Amino acid sequence: MRIVGGVLLGLALAAGSLASGVGPAGAVVGGARVEGTRFPWVVRLSDGCDGALVASRVVLTAAHCGADTSVRVTAGSSDVRTGVTVGVTAVRQAPGYDPDTQRADWAVLQLDRRLNLRTLAVTPSAAYDSGRFTVLGWGSTREGGPQQRYLRAATVPFASDARCAGAYGGNGFVASDMLCAGRGGVDSCQGDSGGPMVHPDGAGGWLQVGIVSWGNGCGRAGYPGVYTQLSTFSQDIRAAVAALD
Repeated sequence: MRIVGGVLLGLALAAGSLASGVGPAGAVVGGARVEGTRFPWVVRLSDGCDGALVASRVVLTAAHCGADTSVRVTAGSSDVRTGVTVGVTAVRQAPGYDPDTQRADWAVLQLDRRLNLRTLAVTPSAAYDSGRFTVLGWGSTREGGPQQRYLRAATVPFASDARCAGAYGGNGFVASDMLCAGRGGVDSCQGDSGGPMVHPDGAGGWLQVGIVSWGNGCGRAGYPGVYTQLSTFSQDIRAAVAALD
């Protein structure tokens, strides 16, 4: 299994493919630029990954990004050149994270100060783990392309566990830990790893249901993107966030 270091949302149709192999996701393919501050809780990490502000001084991202206290976090703007940049003082990786299988692919970062921004709630249950999702990030819009200055978003459809298992076979899909979404031409890709996949909460807001984790190429037909299934880990995540907030 190979992780593509970051995911991004691109306007291209299927943006080509990565070298053969399965790995972390990189860019959002088939998306569009986000205007204004519609998603104020999405943040950019200096290591090339993304994340979500889930408490005033805590960011949720992917464990495979390998963030440490040298990482800087930019928040508060869809334009990474105009956001506020803060440091990281502590990192808590999921206790069950397995870098070989990408199981429990989540981590939380404690920021060096609180941010006065709206935060994103983590789903409390599996009730929102189907339907249509929105995935966000600053990743490149084509294979091997540059990462983006402006945040991008794409709508991705749920892919069943059976479909995902059929696509990846013995290459690491674990239904209890992972959630699949996307279709040919609409997917996450290089530059967006760690970014949030969200679902409407029914009251005008959003719930985070997934973290961009891994996949086979970008927007390849028959290969949906694979996301950390947060409903499985919501209790552990809440405890980790409370310890750092």
